[in-house]
Amino acid sequence: MRAGEGNWIIDDFEGHAQEFISGLTGRNKSEAVALIKILEEKGNQMHGPRSKPLGDGLFELRKNQVRVFYVFRPGRRITLLGGMIKKEDKIPADVLEWLRKLQRKVLGMDSKEERGP
Repeated sequence: MRAGEGNWIIDDFEGHAQEFISGLTGRNKSEAVALIKILEEKGNQMHGPRSKPLGDGLFELRKNQVRVFYVFRPGRRITLLGGMIKKEDKIPADVLEWLRKLQRKVLGMDSKEERGP
């Protein structure tokens, strides 16, 4: 997705967020789409209760049970890592481990871009 003037650029790493959103219906789907639109407009100025830091640069968008996970990147870019319907207070350990793995891949790409070929 390309951002409009003043907006942030939203990327979907490996299509995980789109796959998650495509599987949603009704209110959950509407909430996920609305959260991403707000994130595109507000970027790093988005705060709770709709955005929550999970530590070490990983964040979650939140509304009711919908969660969409993301990281910030250079150049006013935000990369979506995936999402889930959260039914418990804690993010399951296996999901958090998967998100951290994706985060390392995304941030590793940035390091390679900075060093050049």
